[in-house]
Amino acid sequence: MNDKEQTIAKVEAALGYTFHDPSRLRLALTHPSYAHEHPQEGGESHHNQRLEFLGDAVLDFLIAAWLYERFPDLPEGALTRLRATLVCTESLADLARQLQIGQALQLGRGEEEHGGRDRDANLCDAMEAVSGALYLDAGIEKLWQILHPRFEQALERILLDRSYIDAKSRFQEWAQAERRQTPSYRIVREEGPDHAKIFTAQVLLGDEVMGEGQGRNKRAAEQAAAVQALARITQGAADKEQER
Repeated sequence: MNDKEQTIAKVEAALGYTFHDPSRLRLALTHPSYAHEHPQEGGESHHNQRLEFLGDAVLDFLIAAWLYERFPDLPEGALTRLRATLVCTESLADLARQLQIGQALQLGRGEEEHGGRDRDANLCDAMEAVSGALYLDAGIEKLWQILHPRFEQALERILLDRSYIDAKSRFQEWAQAERRQTPSYRIVREEGPDHAKIFTAQVLLGDEVMGEGQGRNKRAAEQAAAVQALARITQGAADKEQER
């Protein structure tokens, strides 16, 4: 077994599932930059973006159905925020790290040299692609059986820190109370193809960048930036408490 096969086997071990068609998992772990540099292995379109498209839709459905059943009294707005938090770029990237997906990614040389193996956007895309591959190989029930325990753990953390509540509103309340300022937001980067763009936003108080985050659209990126800003001020308060 060569190194590539070993890393793919580790992903299967972490998933607790062996693919009937291993080519599906290999494709899910193939970044567009690798396909571009190795056209002899299937052409420049032989990468994970189609599986990412499929996995994104399947995860949205599964998470929506799960939350609908789990929280019969929550209104639509709260369910939407919970789902968005569970499938945001950072959450799916964390899940990919748990499954050792980063080590198994096939990347082009430039993407590898610039830290692409641990980039949230790449990990999120790969997690969605792996989900799409699992759906094709095992079916939707098996896919959810594999992923449900991990999303359950993520949900517990989200409910504990209340991060599903509109982070922009929470940060604005803090900024106006503590700094007497209103936050502003700016989009600093757009990456990826038109059908799967990743936006990076920053939230500022005056000229000070308080947080940065990524999302599938500008609103989601701004929410992620506000989440990071809230985490920063929470950590700052904890550090001051320890100094006393």
